Amino acid sequence: MELTRMTAAELSAALTAGQVSATEVTQAHLDRIAAVDERVHAFLHVAADSALAQAAAVDERRRTGAPLGPLAGVPVAVKDVFTTAGLPTTCGSRILDGWHPPYDATITQRLKQAGAIIIGKTNMDEFAMGSSTENSAFGPSHNPWDLDRIPGGSSGGSAAAVAAYEAPLAIGTDTGGSIRQPAAVCGIVGTKPTYGGSSRYGVVAFASSLDTPGPFGRTVLDTALLHEAISGYDPMDSTSIDAPVPPVLAAARQADVSGMRIGVVTELGGEGYQPGVLSRFAEAVELLESLGAKVTEVSCPHFKYALPAYYLIAPSEASSNLARFDAMRYGLRVGDDGRRDAEEVMALTREQGFGAEVKRRIILGAYALSSGYYDAYYGKAQQVRTLIIRDFDAAFSQVDVLVSPSTPTTAFGIGERADNPMAMYLADLCTIPSDLAGNAAISVPCGLAPEDGLPVGLQVMAPALADDRLYRVAAAAEAALVGQWGQPLLAGAKGLS
Repeated sequence: MELTRMTAAELSAALTAGQVSATEVTQAHLDRIAAVDERVHAFLHVAADSALAQAAAVDERRRTGAPLGPLAGVPVAVKDVFTTAGLPTTCGSRILDGWHPPYDATITQRLKQAGAIIIGKTNMDEFAMGSSTENSAFGPSHNPWDLDRIPGGSSGGSAAAVAAYEAPLAIGTDTGGSIRQPAAVCGIVGTKPTYGGSSRYGVVAFASSLDTPGPFGRTVLDTALLHEAISGYDPMDSTSIDAPVPPVLAAARQADVSGMRIGVVTELGGEGYQPGVLSRFAEAVELLESLGAKVTEVSCPHFKYALPAYYLIAPSEASSNLARFDAMRYGLRVGDDGRRDAEEVMALTREQGFGAEVKRRIILGAYALSSGYYDAYYGKAQQVRTLIIRDFDAAFSQVDVLVSPSTPTTAFGIGERADNPMAMYLADLCTIPSDLAGNAAISVPCGLAPEDGLPVGLQVMAPALADDRLYRVAAAAEAALVGQWGQPLLAGAKGLS
């Protein structure tokens, strides 16, 4: 089998058996990137030299009999929001163009310790603000299913890289759905772990109470392998949970929903949802019921307020976090000609360095936090957040997991919503509640919408630190659905051969 078409688990087995070397696997994926990424634009930086050096080191360790983990020699694409020593980190923004951080994010370190090959840094919406990757200062990424459509966002480059067979695995971050939404529209698997279950140290912050690093893969098992490798307590992150990593890998191999109680969220469906998305979702729910799950409908009445609450909380935190980009310490500096004072240089730098969406959210957040408006806007949004958490608590007292479509529609056309921020924000309608509550969620492919032949995602949500339940349900759905849409689903992608 062509190396780039193999799953991470298959590559791991072949590497362990000595059937192929890490250098051969890495070179195959670099060749694939060279062949297709001009059309996909999944990557902002391809780390060919360092990737081959990492692969050679893994091969040498394997030759000497040193102990190696299951991801040793397996390429991973990393969203360009994670600091990586020796490689650029831009966050998709001109304001950080050319910045090389002096240290690794904790997740970057853990990938290196696992022997995974960091093959490059992927494109993203600027500072993770967006749902389509169109807000990248370096141009949009393209969906491998249809190159005229978006791959989702903000982790669209990571999702597109996996869907285009440029990497078997990738890392993203989920703030309002930025892993699950691109996974859904690209026909792959993406997980938002429990908030605090994966370290934010070295992740350039957008909204600190929401940002959650997580894995992408083409299969549930692959995604669980990466999830387990990057997770765990980190003393460098004050929000990190000091608790064992849930047994996600064992759960992915179990793939059994018999006896599980599954709740269908009433509020996440109906008007405004694409008919093909709803039909594929309904079929997936029926399939889970046929596998022995008990399915009931569950109401979470405050979910309908999640979107407006999120677009007050996230911009407020962004306005604080992005204040550090002041042209004084690192990154872009404009107008420093000896005649302007620091305030003028800062203003000119932010004007040229930040894109329109980032400016919009900074202004919105600064307004929501301003004197006289804090209680009316930010404070009220946090109260709504508490109500959403209570909705989840009430639901999880009745069922083991909740399910919904991952997105209201399939991938939309590039430029279609560029001038309509509200339409763009609605892409995250299903995913935002889990970010506000901090619980775990996953998107797994559940077929193709009949209207356009594009992927539909099934979202599974579980309580905090019950991430393993996600993988039980997702793996069971994947195994049952595989006979209906072929293996792999990505073989049907129209945009790339």
